[in-house]
Amino acid sequence: MIAEQGLKLRPVRMGSMLAEAETRADGTIYVRSTEPLGPYPRTMTDRLAHWARETPDAIFIADRGGNGGWRTITYGEANRLIHGLAQAMLEARLSPDHPLLILSGNEIEHALLGYAAMLVGVPHAPLSPAYCLVSKDFAKLKHIAALLEPGMVYASDGAKFGPALAAAIDPAIPLVVRRNPPEGRPTQLFDDVVNTPPTAAVSAANAAVTPDTIAKFLFTSGSTGMPKAVITTQRMLTCNQQMIRTALPFLADTPPVLVDWMPWNHVAGGSHNLGIALYNGGSFYVDDGAATPEGIRRTAGNLTEIAPTVYFNVPKGYELLVEHLVANEALRTNFFSRLSLLQYAGASLSQHVWDGLDTAARLATGERIMIITGYGSTETAPFAFTTTWPVDRAGLVGLPAAGMEVKLVPNAEKLELRLKGPNVTPGYWKAPDKSAECFDEEGFYKIGDALKFAEPGNLARGFLFDGRVTEDFKLATGTWVNVGGVRLGALAAAAPLIRDIVLAGLDRNYIAALVFPDFEACRRLAGLPPDAEPAAIVSDPNVRAAFQERFDALAAKATGSASHVARAVLLDSPPSIDAGEITDKGSINQRAVMSVRARLVDDLYADPAPPHVLIFERQAAK
Repeated sequence: MIAEQGLKLRPVRMGSMLAEAETRADGTIYVRSTEPLGPYPRTMTDRLAHWARETPDAIFIADRGGNGGWRTITYGEANRLIHGLAQAMLEARLSPDHPLLILSGNEIEHALLGYAAMLVGVPHAPLSPAYCLVSKDFAKLKHIAALLEPGMVYASDGAKFGPALAAAIDPAIPLVVRRNPPEGRPTQLFDDVVNTPPTAAVSAANAAVTPDTIAKFLFTSGSTGMPKAVITTQRMLTCNQQMIRTALPFLADTPPVLVDWMPWNHVAGGSHNLGIALYNGGSFYVDDGAATPEGIRRTAGNLTEIAPTVYFNVPKGYELLVEHLVANEALRTNFFSRLSLLQYAGASLSQHVWDGLDTAARLATGERIMIITGYGSTETAPFAFTTTWPVDRAGLVGLPAAGMEVKLVPNAEKLELRLKGPNVTPGYWKAPDKSAECFDEEGFYKIGDALKFAEPGNLARGFLFDGRVTEDFKLATGTWVNVGGVRLGALAAAAPLIRDIVLAGLDRNYIAALVFPDFEACRRLAGLPPDAEPAAIVSDPNVRAAFQERFDALAAKATGSASHVARAVLLDSPPSIDAGEITDKGSINQRAVMSVRARLVDDLYADPAPPHVLIFERQAAK
């Protein structure tokens, strides 16, 4: 693609991804990285201490203060302050059985508390604010509190999180807030706790920390919708950062600058991105934006002020940002001024987003900026696969990281992926049965996804994501449906009008779909006012006609019933976190959606079809 367009790539020092493969008699394929994994520190707080000695005055973290300006903290300040916080945790008798619970968005205090806990071997658990601020029944928060039995809770805003605290947190548990102490319960202010005088107990506790000490619990939702606590050890964090640096050695050349909104309760934001800044002595600017039409305006403002050297986002975030990059010269000029690399993960990047990024980069620099992608999960800390070459097709995940071994096990029509390495979790907290289920007899973690070779017979080209093993189903004809492939095709065909899609069809005659529209994009298409209700948006004739046209075109290219989406319903409500339809990370729970919206699934297969069902005919083969 690059050679065809005749555009020069901005040079960036990348590592090589070398691997070897072995196929056993039963068809199982073992793939091992042959790239050596260099030494890595005992803990991430050892890395903080290192930079506090080497570059004490360098900015470590910055966030937006109350007046809209940047609050900053240096490496030297951060290393000093975490000792006082750690002392307070020791005095409160925090431990793996009674860890620190963090209810907060991304902010300096959140980071300091997390690293203070790690300093003395106390796990911390950053929770999704959605469990407290979006949920109505606080069921997930109650479940987590019962599972962890926290010894201390931090809430950034006592008033904002007050209803959740009252509903789910025992008043006897010590509570620390940054502002607005809630009424009716004992509370300490962060500014008081951080000034606790440290004693020799902090150094003694730190000396007892090992690479296998639990650093934090990160929560991921399973098929039941109730979160599981993924054990994340100190080793997982530090070795994963060394894996990243091996693949992206330019990070060690100059301290990186990140401007990032991804939540720290997610492995991508709190372990991968924040970790990159700390491990390499860089500066992390907390972007108070988000991958929403409103949030992206704040992101654009932040990126107009601070020029990143490497940039991470999800595909939806790039989609929204592209509009601003193309239209706003000041943003575009600053954003690309020292940018080495763009990386995305979590879903595929639509072609119009690729083209928009290329256009914006060319306008700003006359060059293309390399775009890479990768693959991993909360259980792999998360970095497990990456490309070190420009991505040129949807679904590419690259090759295993240094120090990793994977195996691909034949499973029906797919190759099921399993992983082993020092970055893989030992299991789930207080869930021995679930932990045992997730590892095979050779100790490989069963992630539940499938991969396939990007180019059969050529390992150097890496792998393609091939969907979830458990998502695929057979039609009544006995034909397997590759849900991942059909889903990606539908998302690409309907972009940017679509947010997600759930496919039905098990033991049915055809594939049908429940479509979660992008209400904002559809509203603009329909020319409706900003306060238009979702029901009015999805019933608008222009919106229905647009989906009809896109899916008709998709049907025309279908090669058979297993690739043909025959019917669809445009949903007039977003997925519900309380109903388990969506995780706090934004991942759709397919089973929950079809269960909660069973009536609409029935409508998709009714004969004759109700008026709200769109029908897409496949052209007969000539």
